[in-house]
Formats: sequence, structure tokens, C-alpha cells
Amino acid sequence: MSQYIDSYYAATAVSGPQSTTLQGDIEADVCIIGGGFTGVSAALHLTELGYDVVLLEAEKIAWGASGRNGGHVGVGQRKGQRELVSMVGNETAHTLWDYGLEAVGLVRSICENHNIDCDLKQGVLHVAAKLSHVDDLRLEAKHLRSAYGYDKIRFVDRDETANMVGSSNFYAGQLDGGSLHLHPLNFALGIATAAEKAGASIFQDSRVTSFSTGSTCVAITREGSVRAKFMVVGCNGYLERLNSTMAAKIMPINNFLLATEPLRPELAKSLIRDDVAVQDSKFVINYWKLSGDNRLLFGGGENYTKRFPTDMKSFVRKYMLRIYPQLEATRIDYAWGGTLAVTMNRLPSYGRLADNVFYAQGYSGHGIPTATMAGKLIAEAVSGDASRFDVMADLPVSRFPGGVFLRWPGLVAGMLYHSLKDRI
Repeated sequence: MSQYIDSYYAATAVSGPQSTTLQGDIEADVCIIGGGFTGVSAALHLTELGYDVVLLEAEKIAWGASGRNGGHVGVGQRKGQRELVSMVGNETAHTLWDYGLEAVGLVRSICENHNIDCDLKQGVLHVAAKLSHVDDLRLEAKHLRSAYGYDKIRFVDRDETANMVGSSNFYAGQLDGGSLHLHPLNFALGIATAAEKAGASIFQDSRVTSFSTGSTCVAITREGSVRAKFMVVGCNGYLERLNSTMAAKIMPINNFLLATEPLRPELAKSLIRDDVAVQDSKFVINYWKLSGDNRLLFGGGENYTKRFPTDMKSFVRKYMLRIYPQLEATRIDYAWGGTLAVTMNRLPSYGRLADNVFYAQGYSGHGIPTATMAGKLIAEAVSGDASRFDVMADLPVSRFPGGVFLRWPGLVAGMLYHSLKDRI
């Protein structure tokens, strides 16, 4: 039986669905492959619509990036609204903004409706790591207020930014009071528990080795199979070779986090004055927040292989100390990594493998709200209204050059280039 990796989230996890492995051959209305945010959200929304749902997870619920990430729940999409206008046009950009707001509201409502205890808190602060990034933060805040009527965002000058984050490294900030942050593993476990209570059958340690499409879809595991009218594939960075069509549109990359020892209240407040989540403007971003027990959760650094650094505490700690040298003597209790999936242009990748087979992936670091919303949109599509799903499926997401097997060298070269620019 698989286990969660050693992380702060796993050490403070609430109980979730009982770990049961699929044994034998069963039938359902919908078979969901993957127990991350996409899968558990789809399971919850589909069971609430009256469908007989089976979810198959290769490891444990939210074992991958869904249970290992930084916990930021930002409004909008991975790209800023001004850039989205140039990418997809004004009308679609407005629609995506509406979906993004709904996604954050959905996260909150799921927590409230199902009594999910996941350290849910308010606010995300974006900070400018370079002087050249200041205007972008200022103009984006102005654009959101004027073009979208979004009054929960404001530009923060350099002095106030330094006071808010306890560091003089940053040139300005953009405070978004409408965004959230939380304990991601407990959020995912809460959704899965709610789905199971609503009637979904959840099988863990049940890796799908292959699946077939047709009027009836079939998912095969080592010890059983599921036959269903509909199928949902939500594997994201852990898709591997399950489907080459999906894999060609995403690239798995690894990101790393640490958790300090619990901090004295006055020290914690000096680092993040208002208990918001923080992320900088670098291409390979640093991001951090306080946990429910006043630890600093800090994410920094990436790599692009299947191997994690041998000493993850030291690997991430150096990024933390560049911002907070005052934590030099602070003990690091946990460090861990996870694999997410990015797309070429950082827009999410939705689509169909057949009329009755839906997928969503490639959230590019914006997965908590976007994947949770994906589960809702997939449920709408299965139930006969695919209009909102199709807006997402029509976004211009290209295949990586070289396909599944030759995409890696180009991505590494591009990431290293942007990483070098971050240092300049």
C-alpha cells in the first residue's frame, strides 16, 4: 500500500476516504481516473447530479501535486487579464475572468458547505522582484479595477511592501483581497470525503494501466476494471504514458517546498504582517505563507528531471534565506517536492478524447481553483451542457515541439534561459 511522502501537509492531514483497492470488474455511469483536485471535484459534482461515479487513484487521494503545493488560491487565470486580451480577445478574456472568480468562490463554498477544515485564509500579495516589474503590477491592478470593476485589489508601494513582508528585497506589491490560501491536502481530502458521502465509490492504490474508449469506456487496473458510459481523465503531471494525445500538450516539472519549525507569533507577524500568501514576480517564482500553526511554508526552485534533489531542505532553504536572512538559525522541519504540469502558453488544457471522454490538465501552478472548477465544468458537460467546458477546450493550447519524447530538451533550455534572467 502506498503512503504519502513526508511533508508538513501529510503530518497534519485529516482523515479521508478509507483506502480500498479495486478488486474485480464493476460498472458505473462515470469512471474518473486520478484523485487530485480535478478528479475529486468531478466526483463530488457528478454524484450531486445523481450519477453513479467510480474514482480510481493510483496512490492516495491528492498524493501528487494536489496535496503538495503552496496552497495559493488566486483569482483569474495563470496569465494576467491584460495579457489574456492579447491572447484570446476581450470577450473570452472577460469570460475567463468570470470563471476565475467563480473558481475561488467555489473553493470557499465547498469548504463551507462540507465543513472542510483546511486553514482557509484570505489574501494574496504579489511582489515585484525587479524594478522593471513594478509597472506591470500597477497597470494590472488599475485594469482590473477599471475594466472589471474588481475593487478587492490595490497597488502597494515599496515601503508598505517591505513592511508587509519583512524584507526590503521587493520594489512594490499588488494586494489581492479576493484571493485565498489554504492547506491543500486537507482541502482535497475534504472534497473526496464529501464525494464519498454523496455516493461516489473511491478506490485508492488502483493504478489504471490502460483504458479504451467507445460507446462504453473501460479502465483497466492490475486487479480489476471499470466499464462506464463516461470517462474523466485527471492525471495532470502524473499522466506519464497513459495517453500520448494529452501528454503532448503538457510538460511535467518539479517544484519544492519547506516548512520551518513553528515560529513565535511576533516573528511570524514580522515576516507576513497580515497573514496573506505571498508570491514574487520571477519566472521561476518564490512563494510563501504561514501555516495554521505559524510555520513558514516556503516554495522555491524547480528541476526538470524525474529526480528530486537529494537534500531538499538545503535546496529550498537557500531561496528562503535570500529573502529572509533573519531565519538563518530557524530549524527546517520538512522539505518535499511535487510534480505539476505546465503548458506552452500557461493556459489550461481541456479537451475530449472522444464524445464521452473528458480531460483537464496543465494548470501551470494555478491548480487549486482551476482544477476544482474543472471538475464542475466536466460535470456540466457530462450532464448535457458543455457550453462552459467548451470555452476552456477552445483555448489555444499547443503541443510541445517534438511531441512527448522530444519536448524535454526545449523546455529545459527555455526554463534555464528564464532562470538566468531572474538572476540578472
